[in-house]
Amino acid sequence: MTKVLIVDDSITVRQQVIAALKPAGFDVAEAADGEDALTQLLAGLAVRLVICDVNMPKLNGLDMLERLRSEASIASTPVMMLTTEGQPEYIARAKALGAKAWMVKPFKPELLVSAVKKLSA
Repeated sequence: MTKVLIVDDSITVRQQVIAALKPAGFDVAEAADGEDALTQLLAGLAVRLVICDVNMPKLNGLDMLERLRSEASIASTPVMMLTTEGQPEYIARAKALGAKAWMVKPFKPELLVSAVKKLSA
């Protein structure tokens, strides 16, 4: 089963992502912010894809992505941004840091599942 990590400070959003992905056959782990995600990944959590919000306390999604890329053991982990943000400078920074996709909330479950299938293959 393909494991995905959802990183979002909103429990509701995490539950919505889980509700979309679990029936499609994905195993979903959760992190409440970027620090939590990095801690789990560096501790050995093996995932095929990280789905990450931008605006979070402690460590936002773009800074988390930058730190993830600087850690050799997890630098190649694919990351998809899932956020309410749409500013071109945020999208450009995410792309420069190697984000594989950018999806704006609220999301359509079937589009999320389709994107996750492609990105985690």
